[in-house]
Formats: sequence, structure tokens, C-alpha cells
Amino acid sequence: MSDQPPSVTPFMHSESLKAVLFDIRDNILLAQEFVEGLAYERFEESRLHFYAVTRALEIISEASRHLPDDLRERHAHLPCRHQGCG
Repeated sequence: MSDQPPSVTPFMHSESLKAVLFDIRDNILLAQEFVEGLAYERFEESRLHFYAVTRALEIISEASRHLPDDLRERHAHLPCRHQGCG
């Protein structure tokens, strides 16, 4: 038996990746739903709407940090990559 630790290659289990992608998708849809038909002025005045959208964006940001590097690199053209989401 070798004294060296086993080689560990970081990867994300496909079910975990699906969960992260669903979190991102679901919170995008929720944020859109929260502001649907809402005038910008009303959004600015509504703590409830502002908080709900902000929370959805926080969840999207956190979930994006769990995406594997190879996935982010394959989709480097996505705007989030340039806004520090990952």
C-alpha cells in the first residue's frame, strides 16, 4: 500500500449539477414573475418586490459559484461570467 494520498479529481455529480441548474433557472423565473407587469417606479417603492428580486438574484449568484469550471469555461460568453457571478 502506498503512503501517498489517492488522486482526487474534482467533479460534480450529475444530480448535484442538475440541482444547481434548476436553482438558477427557477430563481430567474421567480424574479421575472415578481416584476411582471410592475412599473419600475412601483418596483422602486415596493420593499417586498425589491427584496424578493434581490433574494432571487442572491440565490442565482450563490448557485453559479457551484458550477464546475469546465461548464463555465464552455459558456464563457454568458454575461454572468463577466459580472463576478462565479
